[in-house]
Formats: sequence, C-alpha cells, structure tokens
Amino acid sequence: MGSDREAGDDVAIRAVEVRKIYGMKDARVEALRGISAEVAHGERVGLLGKSGSGKSTFLNLLGGLDRPSSGGLHVGGSDLHALSKREMARFRSTTVGIIFQSFNLIASRTAVENVELPMVFAGESPRRRRAAALAALEAVGLGGRLDHRPHQMSGGENQRVAVARALVNRPRVILADEPTGNLDSQTARQVMALILDYVREHDATLVLVTHDEELAAACTDRIVRLVDGRIAAEGIV
Repeated sequence: MGSDREAGDDVAIRAVEVRKIYGMKDARVEALRGISAEVAHGERVGLLGKSGSGKSTFLNLLGGLDRPSSGGLHVGGSDLHALSKREMARFRSTTVGIIFQSFNLIASRTAVENVELPMVFAGESPRRRRAAALAALEAVGLGGRLDHRPHQMSGGENQRVAVARALVNRPRVILADEPTGNLDSQTARQVMALILDYVREHDATLVLVTHDEELAAACTDRIVRLVDGRIAAEGIV
C-alpha cells in the first residue's frame, strides 16, 4: 500500500485536484471539478450541498467505492491510486467505516451476519468475527435482535445495525452519507450519538454528508460546501 503519512503529518484525508467524469462526449458529466482539501486526524467535517453538487460522489471516492478520473487522493495513510483491487477491498473493510442513508444491509442475513461482513473481507476467523459482531450490536443496543433480518426490524434498528457494521473493525475514518435521512428526529439523535461517541473515544475522523444545516452545526467542527462539483465555501462551525 502507498502511504503519505510522515512524522508530524496530522492529515487523515488529502485530496489534490480530484476530478470525476462519467460518460463520454455528449453524455459526459463532470461530477467533481478539481477538489482539493485536507481533513485532520480527529476532525469532524460536514460536507453540504444540494442534490447533484458532488458530495456523495466525493464520499464514494474517499471510501474506495469508486476511483477518481484524475487527481491525488490519500485516506488514512493510503494512496488510493496505488492500491490494487485486493488492497482496496481491505482498505474498505479496515481503514474506513461507511454509513449510508439506505442502510445497505443484506436482506437474507441476520443482524449479526451483516455486522460480520467487514471482518470476513478482512480475513478474521469465524470465532473472532462472531465475538466482535456480538459486542458491536450490544454497544448499539441491539443485543436482543441478533438473529433478526432487516425486514423484521424498524428503520432505526436497521440503521443501528449499519452503524455497528461500519464500526466493528475500529476504522480510523468514518464516512456518513445522510445517515439520519430516513429516521425520525428522536432516532436520528440516537444514531448520531452512537457515531459521535465512537469518533470521540477512538479519535477518529468523521466526514458527514448532509443537507441538514442544524445537524452539521451540532455534529461537526467545520463545514465544506460543494456547488457544481467544486468547493464553494468552508468555515468553522
């Protein structure tokens, strides 16, 4: 794996002129148009913008779910451009924890089996996977729902399973894409509290994509606004 982490380097995320282009010729869409940014270790950053601004595209690149068309991107000490497919899969399962609005749980698997998945990709033994998954679900208050499948649980419970899955390998970087968008206000507060408690306890870095100005102000140290694939403004909350 490539690394840009040097002694004294306090940067968890570094993007240099990152561009993402979809399609070709007349169907060409430039989703990101030269994003350059840094996020410090332990910093909590809110990424705001209207639909189509590029914020989810950028988060997907940070999480290794897609690759930039051009530019440099370093996350958690890894140069994402230099990673092979196998190394990228390990990066996704160990370095970053990704939480989606739509949960992205596997419908046919139980809560504990869903939480075990990142550890399967990381090569952990079945015994260690099960023990860690049980502990993670207990931590999010779902110790009594271990064998329930997604359709047997509420939206809030599914999102807590998704949070447990994202945190089970103790990632250094948490990427949350509208993690409370499908939840009622009380459940949303509970889910964000779980995420923020982890960030504080492990000195992890958080990038929170949201359209909710109040949520960003309450949960982050700094806000970055995207407009048409570019950083339009940023500042301390």
